[in-house]
Amino acid sequence: MSSQLIIASTFLLAMILSVVSLPQSAPIEVAYVRPEWITLVLIYWVIALPKRIGMRIAWIIGMLTDVLLGSLLGQHALIYMLVAYISYTLYQRLRMMSIWQQSLFVFVIILLSQILNFWAVRITGVVEWTSWYFLPSVISSLMWPWIFMSLRSVRRRFNVI
Repeated sequence: MSSQLIIASTFLLAMILSVVSLPQSAPIEVAYVRPEWITLVLIYWVIALPKRIGMRIAWIIGMLTDVLLGSLLGQHALIYMLVAYISYTLYQRLRMMSIWQQSLFVFVIILLSQILNFWAVRITGVVEWTSWYFLPSVISSLMWPWIFMSLRSVRRRFNVI
C-alpha cells in the first residue's frame, strides 16, 4: 500500500469515529466523553512526518470535517491549521519528550482548539455553555499514549515514510 493511502485511511477512520452516533438511551453528557479523534491523528502525523503532513493537509482535513459535521465552513480548517502549525514548530522537542509529557502537550493543544471551537460556535449563537464542554481535552490526552502507539505501529508495519 502507498503511504498516502495509509495516512488517508487513518484520517478516514478518525472521521468515522467522530460521527459514530451514540445510543438514544445514553445521557447527553456521554457525548462529551468522546475524544477529538481527528485532532489526535493530525498531531501524530505532523510529529511523525512533518515534511509531508502540515498546514495544507490540516486545511483539507478541516474542510472535510466542516462538511462532515455540518459546522461553519472553515471553522475546523482554521483550528486544524493552528494545531498543525504549533505541532510542526515543536515537533523536534515533542519527539524527545516521554509519552506522558506529550499527553500534556496534547491536552493543551486540544484545549486551545476546544476554546477556539467554542468561541466560533458561540458567535453563531448555536451553543450554550456547559461545564462538560472541555472534557474531550482530558479524554484525548488520556487516549494519546494508545493513539500514538497504534499509529506508530501502523507507520512501521506499512513503512510509511
